[in-house]
Amino acid sequence: MSSIWNTSVRAGEKWSGVIRRGRLIRFTAAEAGANLSLMLFNAKDLTERYNMPDSLKAQYTAHLTKGNTLMSDNGRVLASLVEDSLGWHDTICGYTTRALTDRKYGKTTYQESRNEWFRSGQENFAVELTRNGLGVRDMSPVVNLFSKVYVDNEGQMHGVPDHCPAGATVVLRTEMDILLVISNTPNPLDSRTEYPSVPVHIEVSTAEPVNDEDYCLNFRPENRRAFENTWDYYKLLELQ
Repeated sequence: MSSIWNTSVRAGEKWSGVIRRGRLIRFTAAEAGANLSLMLFNAKDLTERYNMPDSLKAQYTAHLTKGNTLMSDNGRVLASLVEDSLGWHDTICGYTTRALTDRKYGKTTYQESRNEWFRSGQENFAVELTRNGLGVRDMSPVVNLFSKVYVDNEGQMHGVPDHCPAGATVVLRTEMDILLVISNTPNPLDSRTEYPSVPVHIEVSTAEPVNDEDYCLNFRPENRRAFENTWDYYKLLELQ
């Protein structure tokens, strides 16, 4: 695909921006062991955002891979996973907090370490949400790209080491105009004792229109209904 915009998000960094519908967003792990946490909102109405419970129960899954969609709390599709080299992305672990980061990797401060201090997902998201007219009460579930977490028979969650090799990719297709908020911070269940440092490259390109044979559209009947809700939403917007 021909890139129309690209950037790299280094370890600990954050980013947010509006990406129009009908775009492909390719995420590539520059090294092994990446984790990139995402929040998604409807760029035209920030009260509508990614709904983790509805996305999972509608698609009978606890993780995401090719064919799955990220559904909003209004039953629409914010984005679809159209390519995936890993087959599993975490949806249940959330993001790191300041307390967890200090306890796991050692306490650091910006005043002492400057840009080398260990950032948490909680702080990164709070900053980026505020920049976009939202706030800490808008903190919501995230998708952790490149991470695999499973639940054992006793109900304990476990992170899978070495799940993400260097060069792993996943591609989202935007089905709505979205505000994408990103934090390149560790998965809370990452087993490493040193703060991970894995950049992730992001490329945006133009997607082909969704046709009736589309894999994500036909992945489950619930997906098709969510796509239809999305298309109806934009038809009404065009009338305004």
